[in-house]
Order: sequence, then C-alpha cells, then structure tokens
Amino acid sequence: MRIAYQGELGAFSEAAARLVHADAELVAYRSFEEVFGAVDAGPASYGVLPIENSIGGSIHRNYDLLVEHHLPIVAEVELPVVHHLLALPGVGLGDLRRVYSHPQGLAQCERFLRTLTGVEIIATYDTAGSAKLVADDHLIDAAAIASARAGEVFGLMPLASAIQDFDDNITRFIVIGRRPLDEAPADKTTIAFTVPNVPGALFKALSVFALRDVDLVKLESRPIPGRPWEYLFYAEVGSARDELRCARALAHLAEFAPMLRVLGTYQSWKSRQKATRSEMAP
Repeated sequence: MRIAYQGELGAFSEAAARLVHADAELVAYRSFEEVFGAVDAGPASYGVLPIENSIGGSIHRNYDLLVEHHLPIVAEVELPVVHHLLALPGVGLGDLRRVYSHPQGLAQCERFLRTLTGVEIIATYDTAGSAKLVADDHLIDAAAIASARAGEVFGLMPLASAIQDFDDNITRFIVIGRRPLDEAPADKTTIAFTVPNVPGALFKALSVFALRDVDLVKLESRPIPGRPWEYLFYAEVGSARDELRCARALAHLAEFAPMLRVLGTYQSWKSRQKATRSEMAP
C-alpha cells in the first residue's frame, strides 16, 4: 500500500499516515493538490490530508478539493499535535529574528508567539518544511515550529516545547481513495450541498436530518467561485449513508437541493479506536 501525504519527513501528516497503516510506503508531496493528483492518477492508493484542527479550525482548501475531485473519503484519523520551537544547536531565544511555520502551526501557537519581541513571524507551506529550511540554510537567527520528530530528522534542538495554546490540540485528517480502506462498518457521512436562495431554505435542509434523529455533527459553508454571495455547505452526519434514516434524509434533501454530493461514508475515528481496544482486550 502506498499513501501520499503533504509535507516533509517529520510532518504531522506523516504521523497521521502511519496511523492509517503502519507498514505502508509513504510518499511526500509539497501541496494538497499534489496529494489529490497522486491518488487520482494512481501512484498512490490513498491520500492523507488535514481537514480540521481543534484550535485553528477547518483547512478550507481541502474542503474545496474534495468537491473539485471525485475521490471519496474512506476513513478519518485524529492526531494529537504537540508543537516545539526548533533551532540549530547553540542558538538561543535571544538570537531569534524570525520564526517559520505553516499558518495552522502559527495559529495554534499564537499565545506563545506574542511573548517573542522583535521576531518576524513567517508562514510557510509546511511545519516540517520550516524545520528543513532552518537546517538547510543554516539559519542562526531563526527557528521553526514543528514536531519533535522534525527536530530529530533535521538536527534541530527545542528552545521551547509544547508551545501550542491548548493541551487538547488535535488535528483530524481524512483518508481519500478509490477503494474502501477496509471492511469496517461506516458510521459517518460527509456531504456537500447547495440550497435555493429563498427564506428558510437552510432550515428546511437541516430539518431533513432533525426529523429523522440523524445527528448533524458539523456544518461548514464555503463561497462558490464565480457566484458572489452564494455558498456551498459541507455537513457531516453521524450515520452511514446506507442506514435507512440517513438514506431517507438524503433522498429528501435531494428533492429541493440544486446540488447534493456524498463525499464519503466511512468509520469514524472514535469507532475505529473503540474497535481496536475491543480486539486487544483479553
């Protein structure tokens, strides 16, 4: 099995990919678009992409890419994220003039960054890529916010550890692929839909789930390119697509939604962990 992820060695996406399949061959790509492309074209069987962080919120680009591509979500992974401020050996906090990291990494460490004076905060494409930049360019006045593994990979030392704003810093990743990841029973479904621009349209859309006691666990809106002030809604429901109540709710929604797409039906991470613990129990 070959799994594509975005970032360098030591990226949190690499760690998430290891949780999908410990023995898989992992292939790193620079951008989210390239991960989708690798799965679409076939070099990779699956792709692992961050979709939401418990502090920084949604990774909107990946929601957009789910609609642009026809690659379903086949699983999800949750990964605790611990950030470290990494620099070359011998560099101290007082030497810093720049700190590099992915925008999400910077957002998740905002409180700590405010304690640094006279330091420029620079966004990059990847947390681990920031560590690589500091190491490769031998930057003696810079540091990167990245994982402990990234520090080990690129020979950097922590100037400060666990600098995220909150201890419960968790990133949820989705797994995309053309085939199911395994035979685990689905209990979660992600959809995208639009509604007519008339009073009560969104209420009506959400009511198809409420009337059938289908748990709506997330709702997100994104602008529709080329159609100012019109929106595409993403929703996650706590049910398999083919479960009778969910199937009826989706059929009802399709009656008046101009566009409705199921982006994937899969086993939730909570259920996956519960099943794993049951298998390990004596």
